[in-house]
Amino acid sequence: MASVEAVSKTAPGLPVEDRAVLAERLLASLEDLDERESDRLRGEEAKRRLAAYRNGTAGARSAADVYARAERLLSDGCSLS
Repeated sequence: MASVEAVSKTAPGLPVEDRAVLAERLLASLEDLDERESDRLRGEEAKRRLAAYRNGTAGARSAADVYARAERLLSDGCSLS
């Protein structure tokens, strides 16, 4: 079985359609998790993101900026996904 590192290095080189299929399959595989496992994973991700924000390796955007960008994209007929 391929490692996360191997997939992470290979996936960006795939055609966009294949990357989209891969992303959908990965997300679908997470839907089979029980609620406890899902909560645990979300909690870990939240902690990781907060730590990255606090140590300066991740940036932040204001809610107003996020909403403005969403409005702009939607008015241009683009998808947010």
